Amino acid sequence: MLASPPVERCAGVVYADHDGVVLAGDLYLPAAGGGGGPFPALVAVHGGGWQGGVRSAFQYWGPYLAARGTALFAISYRLAKKGAKMFPQAVHDVLAAVQFVRGSAASFKIDPERIGLFGASAGAHLAALAALGGGSTFKGGYPQDAHAAVSSKVKALVGVYGVYDLVEMWQRYQLQSPRENNIENFMGAAPMDDSRLYFDASPINYATFTNNQMGVFLSVGTEDDLVNRRAQTDAFLMRLKQANFFVRTCIVAGAPHYWLNDPIEEPGSYSGFLAPRLLRFLGERL
Repeated sequence: MLASPPVERCAGVVYADHDGVVLAGDLYLPAAGGGGGPFPALVAVHGGGWQGGVRSAFQYWGPYLAARGTALFAISYRLAKKGAKMFPQAVHDVLAAVQFVRGSAASFKIDPERIGLFGASAGAHLAALAALGGGSTFKGGYPQDAHAAVSSKVKALVGVYGVYDLVEMWQRYQLQSPRENNIENFMGAAPMDDSRLYFDASPINYATFTNNQMGVFLSVGTEDDLVNRRAQTDAFLMRLKQANFFVRTCIVAGAPHYWLNDPIEEPGSYSGFLAPRLLRFLGERL
C-alpha cells in the first residue's frame, strides 16, 4: 500500500471575534514542498444539536481530504443553550469562516474561487444556510470582521444527515423530548411565536433558481434514528432538483445518525463508503 502524502495541521487558527467570543478552527492543508496548489478548500461545520459538538469531529476527514488535495478548515462556532439562542449568530460564524479562508487564501495556498461548505446534522443545517442565504438573509452580520468585505460565496455544499426544514424538526423534538427542544433553544422561539423566523432558518426555502450555481452533495443513512430522512434530505433533494441544482446523493444502507466521526479506513465504516463518492463529487464541482 502506498503511503498517503504528508499533511500539515494548524490547530486553533482564530478566524473571528464575535461579541467577545474568539472563534477558531483546525486547518488541514496538503503538505508544503514539491509544488502544487492553489488547492480547493472546505469549511467544515460539526453537528451536535446546535448545543454541543466539537470541531475534532473532522479529525479523520481533515487528513484524508488534505492528503488528496483538498484543504479542510474544521471550525468551532457559538452554541445555544436554554435561554441563550444562537440564531442567526451561528450562521454568521460560519460565514465569517468562509470569508477568513478566502481572505487568507494566498497564505495557505488555497484557491479563493474553489471554496465549499461541509456539514453534518446541525452543522449541515448551518452550512446550508450559509451557502444558500449568505448573500441575502444573512449578509453583513459582522461588518467589523477583518474579512467582512470578502465574498462568502461558495462553489459547493456537502450535507450529511442534515436538517433542512426546521418546523418539521421542531415537531419531531416535541415528540421525542418535549421538555428540552433543541430547535426552540437555538431559535429562541417556537414556530407559533414567529413563523417567519422559522422560514428564514430553513434551508429548503433557499432552494431557488437564483441560487442554483453551486453543486450540492447530500448523504444520509437509511436507518437514521434522529432526523427524518424523508422529511429532511429527500424533501430538500426534491426542491433542489426542481430548482435545477447540480445535486448528487449518497444513501448509506443501514446507517443510523452520528457516523461521520468514525474512522474512514475502518473496515465496514459508513464514512469509508461515503469517502470515494464524496471525492468524485468534489473532483467534479470543487
